[in-house]
Parts: sequence; C-alpha cells; structure tokens
Amino acid sequence: MSKNSAPSQRQLRAGELIRHALADIFLRGETSDPELERLIPTVVEVQMSTDLMVATAFVRTFQQGKDQQLLDALNRNKKYIRGLVAPKLGMKFTPDIRYRIDTALDYVSKIEELLQSPEVARDLKKDE
Repeated sequence: MSKNSAPSQRQLRAGELIRHALADIFLRGETSDPELERLIPTVVEVQMSTDLMVATAFVRTFQQGKDQQLLDALNRNKKYIRGLVAPKLGMKFTPDIRYRIDTALDYVSKIEELLQSPEVARDLKKDE
C-alpha cells in the first residue's frame, strides 16, 4: 500500500477480523505464555498489505517500560498465535502477522504536555 492511497474495504475488513481474533486470544489467555498473560497486550489496530498476505498489528501494554518485553514475547509466540488466529478468520490464507508497538497515545500525551506548557498557554491566550 502506498502512503498516498487509503486502504481498500477488503483490507479494512481483514484487518478488523484479525484485530478481533487477536484481542479475543489475548483476553482469554489462549497463548499459554505466562509473560504475555501478565503483560495484557492490547491490539489497537491491524493494517493489511494490499495482497492481504501481511498483517501489521499495532499493540501496546499499559505497563510502563514493558513495550520491548511485550514485543519480544509476541515475536517468540508468533507462529503459535498465527495458528490460533487462522480458524477464527475464515480466510483462504492466514497472513503473516508482524507486531509493532503503537505509539499514538505517547504522541497524544506529548501534545497535551506541550499545550499545558506556560509558553504555549500564553500564546493561546493571545489568540483569544
């Protein structure tokens, strides 16, 4: 998928199917990995390649400083999780699932912090 084109309905639908399947697996603790169960992964979004062969799952844990630990645990269990996802999808092929840490909330926090800074607050008052 090029940066300028929006994902197709097919890509969006497949991404949502995979997101729901992963969320269900993590919620039920089906991975049998105590570390993953302890980290409580949250699947924020799944983006699909145009050929639907690669799914990029954006995940996070709400435990401070544990993002790399989460990524390592997911990658260690990658094939097993893919096997758990496959029967839930009803798709001809199960895509390769790649995991990335979702940084959107970090970005929002940084923007919020900037907006609260005295310099920005002063500038915003000038505009009013």
